[in-house]
Amino acid sequence: MNKKAYARYTASFVVLLVLSLVLLVWNINSGSVKLSVGEIFRIIFQRSGDETSYNIIWQIRLPRILAAIILGGALSVSGFLLQTFFGNPIAGPFVLGISSGSKLVVSLVMVYLLGRSIIISSGGMILAAFAGAMISMGFVLLVSRKVKSMSMLVISGVMIGYICSAVTDFVVTFADDSNIVNLHNWSLGSFSGMTWNNVAVMAVVVGITILITFFMSKPIGAYQLGEVYAQNLGVNIKAFRVALILISSILSACVTAFAGPISFVGIAVPHLVKSLLKTAKPILVVPACFLGGAVFCLFCDLIARTVFAPTELSISSVTAIFGAPVVIYIMVRRQKSV
Repeated sequence: MNKKAYARYTASFVVLLVLSLVLLVWNINSGSVKLSVGEIFRIIFQRSGDETSYNIIWQIRLPRILAAIILGGALSVSGFLLQTFFGNPIAGPFVLGISSGSKLVVSLVMVYLLGRSIIISSGGMILAAFAGAMISMGFVLLVSRKVKSMSMLVISGVMIGYICSAVTDFVVTFADDSNIVNLHNWSLGSFSGMTWNNVAVMAVVVGITILITFFMSKPIGAYQLGEVYAQNLGVNIKAFRVALILISSILSACVTAFAGPISFVGIAVPHLVKSLLKTAKPILVVPACFLGGAVFCLFCDLIARTVFAPTELSISSVTAIFGAPVVIYIMVRRQKSV
């Protein structure tokens, strides 16, 4: 690694860390109840202060902020793995219909259980979302065997997503129980209503999965150079591809289970990170993608809950506003290079 590249990588990570810290503080200090920096400091570090302000920080804002960091990072890394798997820069959990498949199964399970006054656990939601992700991924893989064009594969994924979303909306709309009707907000995507229990579960699942991904950096890097090259380095291609599918599905499922489907993060952030680093080396891109996804989601969630306060926008609407132009740019640049 030459000095110029090392300086770029260091500067990139410093920028991402600084942005994440700035947005972390900004998010804590934003909301209908305004608190001074001193009050926030005392509440967080000294565990003292007004009881109402204390509960706002510890029970509402901090769990939501940590969820945005963890789930945003997970979605970004999932997008990077899917782009590596399909060799396409616009492959992602939302575009390929994986998030919509997760949303459908979670909605069906919650409608069934809540209709019988049974509350599903966080682990149960992740398992349901993972089952939906695997079903959608199965359809995408079947289509990929029949269709060689990546554009047709993406279109097929979008159609699968529309079908799953339509069925989900139908189920949620005609649900009788008032608790089930509230699923409509979740189905649009939101970080609201997070608890410390949710944060603990997602931190364990995402943390273990990201760690596994990081240790797979070498085979991922070899796979980026082609299957033949990877095989020559001793990579078991079949096992490796299965591992990529499972890891990306777990990450996507965890996001959908807690926050609903969130669009464009999995496509836009990996591209922005690779442009910032000027490299696609997984050992650098994976942690940078996690930080980038955290920054992106913290920023979008801040906008979602403050711009039209007290009305809150769905997080997916805001991520689409900032992520869609990046996807358009990728497609236009890709077309020019053909």
